[in-house]
Amino acid sequence: MQSSNLKGKVVLVTGAASGLGEAMSLALVSRGANVLALDINADRVADKLARSASGRCIAMKFDVRSFDHCDEAVRRAREELGGLHGVVNCAGIGMPHLRADYHTRPLRFWEADPQLWQDVVDINMRGPFLLARAAAPHMIEQKWGRIVNVTTSFNTMIRGANMPYGQTKAGLEAASASWSEDLSGSGVTVNVLVPGGAADTGLIPQDSPYDRSKLIPASVMAAPICWLMSNESEGVTGKRFIGQKWNPEAAWQDAMQIAGSGIAWPELAAAAAAAGQPIPTGGFKS
Repeated sequence: MQSSNLKGKVVLVTGAASGLGEAMSLALVSRGANVLALDINADRVADKLARSASGRCIAMKFDVRSFDHCDEAVRRAREELGGLHGVVNCAGIGMPHLRADYHTRPLRFWEADPQLWQDVVDINMRGPFLLARAAAPHMIEQKWGRIVNVTTSFNTMIRGANMPYGQTKAGLEAASASWSEDLSGSGVTVNVLVPGGAADTGLIPQDSPYDRSKLIPASVMAAPICWLMSNESEGVTGKRFIGQKWNPEAAWQDAMQIAGSGIAWPELAAAAAAAGQPIPTGGFKS
């Protein structure tokens, strides 16, 4: 049984008012972490999260596209919660933003409204960069930090009629690999965490053709995010973890090996290495 102790850790979580973000925030607080729950709908942060008896949680109305909001989140974490140890970039919007009935009336890329397209790019890809950029200098200075980015399954990244949601997540996956190399040796790690398929969140409309009973519950993100934010994950960087494959009943050493793999298209990285091309290296804790 895994029981990562997060007492004293301070974590920023975007998209914390619902879905995967809420599930991860609740898990972190339950393990003793202090969480600054960041969401454009901060008033929707659930009472069970805001009033947890373990760690502490405060909500902040937050727009990931704002330089000022990112700087303010870092300041509030340090001043009101006592520090800054981790960032979870989970906020995102999907295809319903461009076309509500996209499941039954697929949206081809040439049909996309340019401004709505830009909204998805700014929130899903630019936003994580802005928050990580604001948080990284402090974590580098203290020689300890965790950045976890929520991307998506590979097939979603390249599927047709999924522009630009899939492409923004592919970009964030690539960025995660790059950031992990930039931060190598600093004590700050960068990893990716995904549910492992279509998850039961607001990104999938209630009237979609999916059988919701077969969607992946947001709770699969709980155990791996707590481990990633803990001292137990020391030295693990440049990796992608699948929540659905993480066994919370197993020892974390076994869970991370089964659920983890190389970040950002490991098969292509292996082919590049075989051809003698330099590639970034992230590694599991030895």
